[in-house]
Amino acid sequence: MSELTRPRRAVRLEATNHEGSLLGKNVSPTKFRVGKDSGFAFADILFAIDLNNEIVLGDAFPDWRGNIYDIQMVPDMATLVEWRPGLDSVIGDYWLKDGTPVPICPRNLVRKLVARLAERGYDATVAVEIEATLFEESVQEARERGYRDLTPLGGSAGATYHLARSSDWVVYMDAVVERLDQIGITWEAWTDEAAPGQTELNLAPTDPVRLGDSWARTRQIMREVAFELGHTVSFMAKPTAGFGQGAHINISLNSDSVNRFFAGEGPSDLMKHAVGGLLATMAGATSIVMPQITSYRRLVDLTGPPTTISWGVNNKTAAVRAITGHPKYSRLEYRLPGADVNPYFAIAAVLAGVLAGIERQIEPPEQVTDMAWCLPASSGVSRIPDTMSKAGAALDADPLLREYLGDEFVDFWVASRRWEWMEFHTKGGDPFAELSAWESQRYFEFP
Repeated sequence: MSELTRPRRAVRLEATNHEGSLLGKNVSPTKFRVGKDSGFAFADILFAIDLNNEIVLGDAFPDWRGNIYDIQMVPDMATLVEWRPGLDSVIGDYWLKDGTPVPICPRNLVRKLVARLAERGYDATVAVEIEATLFEESVQEARERGYRDLTPLGGSAGATYHLARSSDWVVYMDAVVERLDQIGITWEAWTDEAAPGQTELNLAPTDPVRLGDSWARTRQIMREVAFELGHTVSFMAKPTAGFGQGAHINISLNSDSVNRFFAGEGPSDLMKHAVGGLLATMAGATSIVMPQITSYRRLVDLTGPPTTISWGVNNKTAAVRAITGHPKYSRLEYRLPGADVNPYFAIAAVLAGVLAGIERQIEPPEQVTDMAWCLPASSGVSRIPDTMSKAGAALDADPLLREYLGDEFVDFWVASRRWEWMEFHTKGGDPFAELSAWESQRYFEFP
């Protein structure tokens, strides 16, 4: 029985907004057959509201946005899967009525950069390490508590790779990977992470658009499984005052099925130029890959996340780690993104940096061979912007990211982060707290 004739009760249309939340609507099978080619109407307001459904003001409103016009979500039939019996799901892109992509459509932004890489003769292979924290309480109880003082699932001890987690934690992760297998998302490994209740789930390398799709769907699956088992999960960059959590992106470039980041000894010239571009754009990209107020609470020396604009061969304290010496596995690990990032925007930021480096043959600075944390100013290694305001200003002033991501995207994003900063400072956020109640309420369940 074909995908289009198999019995179903509904089809769920899916796409992320700029905040990385997976949005959608359920349509009847008849409605889906009628609209699958022309697309389905979504109000443009989805790009004009924040995580609290407030209208974001303070930026220019292009003629396609701001008056609750309809934009079209056109499904990508290659993503159609049976989500559960009777319900299919399909991921799509946002398009304008004239047939051009919405300039800030997350998925189409990745497509644009993939096409630019292809013009250079390269295709990218990317993978991600997703971190999340699991809690015993149901989401209803978590809401009643304001997402504070929750009980880590699996025990209160935190120790990376520990096998002593209680069975409820293992049952949850087993259920997650079973669901991933059912809908065809290839995963490679999962383990406990440093914080109590924290897990890391690694998705297998694939092309950039497909990885974005799998990443967004994996977060949705992890939420649904938590709900079904009476637990809750958060992708906040720092859901408790303890350890933060990230989403490391691994990338390699190929041509003629050969990994061009591989060289006989150390990084290839292409890899070095990719590093150069990633570091040259890192200050501005910080705003994109660390999107929320809480994202910046991760940036603490000696706790795991990078704090300097740095790179090094097999150096996990640097922001970009080069893995070399293997014809298949040579790659770059971009360690900056938080777990709260929009998957597509994170991938786009990495692709933009890589493209800038290889097209301009940007040479990287000297690699850091020792610990990249706590470096003095005299080292010449810059710190990663440690506030939303600093990162937004860096993005606003970055000509490379403006070129590769587009002025309209950059202007939109910077304005949205200024709005987020204002909301935090005028509606109850506490910049001096380890983690304010305002942040827990706003970010715990999102993206």
